[in-house]
Amino acid sequence: MSDPIVVWDEVDDPDGNTAHVAEHGLTQDEVEYVLLDSTNSVGTSRTSGRPCRFGWTDTGKHIIVIWEELHDDPEMIYPMTAYEVPPPAYRR
Repeated sequence: MSDPIVVWDEVDDPDGNTAHVAEHGLTQDEVEYVLLDSTNSVGTSRTSGRPCRFGWTDTGKHIIVIWEELHDDPEMIYPMTAYEVPPPAYRR
């Protein structure tokens, strides 16, 4: 099974997901690293009801990624937002 296609808006789109995650100090690579790691569990965002995944980036940040599924075949997902969160031992 292959990884889903991650859909990103243009870098110069101020309202796009690329700019949005950059505002949170993250890169596309960091977001995809967590999003596409199937060893990270999938949950549901308490605020939006969308799927989310917590995990460590390869740069040492613990983040949450919230996305929307755009298409099933091929699987395409659109990261809505991502930001740093406390690791599980510190979350309440």
